[in-house]
Amino acid sequence: MTSKQTDTYTLLQDDQDDVCNFANFLTQIRDKFEDQNLVIDLLKYDALNLQELLCFLTLSNTHRASKRSFVIINKALPADEIPNELLVVPTVQEAQDIIEMEEIERDLGF
Repeated sequence: MTSKQTDTYTLLQDDQDDVCNFANFLTQIRDKFEDQNLVIDLLKYDALNLQELLCFLTLSNTHRASKRSFVIINKALPADEIPNELLVVPTVQEAQDIIEMEEIERDLGF
């Protein structure tokens, strides 16, 4: 795994080739990132399927319940196939925009 820290989020990338193993690994070390907004870069998985994406569902729900953003970057699946519980965007810029919007919402008490 590679990581890159910014002022508002941490970008995590898988350096292996198994998306579900990456999700399981992140779940095991989630305490390390529990106070940070996370962006999960899955762009290299251009043939990602819904079942693989769902490997991140529990981690996403847990992370978002603690009032932190959890955004996945991937463009393999059409938006209408992605469950509402997961935030999946096609670019890093859109992930940054989502995090900014969620931070504003949390500041306003939503």
